Amino acid sequence: MPSPLDHEFVRAVARAADRPAAPLAAGPHEEPDGVTHRVLARRVKTLVAAYRSPDSALHGSSRAVAAATTHLRALRAAQTASGLFAGGDNVQSPPDSAFSVNDVCDAHVLAAGAGPELREVTAALAEIAESATTSLLTGGVHTPNHRWELCAALARLHRSFPDERLLDRIEEWLAEGIDIDAEGLYSERSANYAAHVSNPSLLLLATVLSRDDLLDVVERNLATTLDLIRPDGTVETVHSRRQDQNHPFPLAPYLPHYRLLAIRTGRGDFSRAARLAAAGGIDDPDLLAETLLTPDLCRVLPTPAAETLPRERYLTTARLAARASATAHTVVYGGSDVPEHRRIRSGLACNPTFLRLFAGDAVLDAVRLSRGFFDLGPFRAADMQRLTDHRYRLTETLTAAYYQPLPTHLRRDDAVYRLVDEGRFSAAMAFPDRPRDEVSHTTQVEVDLRDDGADLRIDISGPRVPWALEFTFRPGGVPEGATPIGDGRWCLTTGPMTYRVGDDEIRVEADVEAGEPPAGPDLSDVLRYDPGQDHTVVGGTDATTGNRVYLGGHGPQKLTVALRGRRPAPVV
Repeated sequence: MPSPLDHEFVRAVARAADRPAAPLAAGPHEEPDGVTHRVLARRVKTLVAAYRSPDSALHGSSRAVAAATTHLRALRAAQTASGLFAGGDNVQSPPDSAFSVNDVCDAHVLAAGAGPELREVTAALAEIAESATTSLLTGGVHTPNHRWELCAALARLHRSFPDERLLDRIEEWLAEGIDIDAEGLYSERSANYAAHVSNPSLLLLATVLSRDDLLDVVERNLATTLDLIRPDGTVETVHSRRQDQNHPFPLAPYLPHYRLLAIRTGRGDFSRAARLAAAGGIDDPDLLAETLLTPDLCRVLPTPAAETLPRERYLTTARLAARASATAHTVVYGGSDVPEHRRIRSGLACNPTFLRLFAGDAVLDAVRLSRGFFDLGPFRAADMQRLTDHRYRLTETLTAAYYQPLPTHLRRDDAVYRLVDEGRFSAAMAFPDRPRDEVSHTTQVEVDLRDDGADLRIDISGPRVPWALEFTFRPGGVPEGATPIGDGRWCLTTGPMTYRVGDDEIRVEADVEAGEPPAGPDLSDVLRYDPGQDHTVVGGTDATTGNRVYLGGHGPQKLTVALRGRRPAPVV
């Protein structure tokens, strides 16, 4: 027997849709100039959903219909002769158009058969969808998640306008296999694209195609994501290969997926995640349409399962470990793609943050390690080993070379040699043909995770070069025990420091075991973050912002760093 309806959730979802829809309905004939096709399609879908929903203030509103009609004219005008939409930096893009077609098809399902007042809207939606069909049927993609967004659009087109060719094309894409790894992460390792593209697309495909295996894929990803939820209500992104690797990502977009699978499977851990995702309020206007199309979303959640603490998870494929307790939540990361590919590139995991620590409102957002070695950038582990249940070793060895004269038989009378990239820079010197003298530099970081933080043991070996360990704290507190050096920066030597926010705090204490004493606040050329030449050559940076504390010096060096979170005991 299905669970009863969650009326509070349904009303909250309707209010979320009404917030953007009501102003549109108040000026239904205002032309939406400069609005992208994806926003136009989403607005139409939201307006139609509000018209259909008894819980919306726009239920049965002719003004909502008029606003939808105005937006549909603009959307049709944005459609090129190919049926694809103009706009954006991806020119004539089937997957980008698929995002809009998905909303168009959902709106078509909601509008069809809803009465004569929506007849014109239904016809316009059908015209737009059918005009795009051929290009989506034959079009290609350029990112992994695009395959599933495109397949979802084809499936929705088939749902409203049955065509076996659409199913055949979907099967052609699905035959490649879903790009989910053994740990439950999609190949892009992105919370953004999992929540907004892959999971919703695969859920739709599972329904239209009756493919339970696709439902299982989503469940696996959501189960893994449970261990990536941070105390501040965001999902860990440091390991992502997409744009979100440098930004926090909220849990809220996962709400419909956790909610739906919690209701259908009875999983209490998913129910807990769904409640967390809605804890800050429901603001997604698209949820109203989702509840109308998938009524199971409106059911009461099963009883949430209590969170198990302490807990630890090591994702071997992403080389990311997370340990959570009542006191602290610590993340260790050694899965950058940069050591293997020797470049910074869109689509690679490039974030050099190797540790984060949450202790209530006191948050250490990033720990990074710069080395002044041939301008090759900060420490990004090439290898991560799990030594014991709670202990990990991160290692990177950098090499640079000086090149000898070319062998006699490879010298040219015209002195014109191949322009080659040798890993640091490019030059017309035929580098692969030359004998080379290598210089190497190895950094090793051992991390012992504890219930209240972590112990670090850092070994910097190789030639004498400057290094700087950077601790970036989230704004809201002030480092105590460190010396200000300007521009939101502080210097730490060997004395302890504490970062306190309210009653929560993180304590940092370092001890140099071998090598020179740490740099004082007068050595600002050492106490800084260096993003490396891949960024600086184009005038860019991937530097953090916030309150930054530095410990630095000249290697070789061996040091230990104790990180301890502390929070008041909960009131019983």
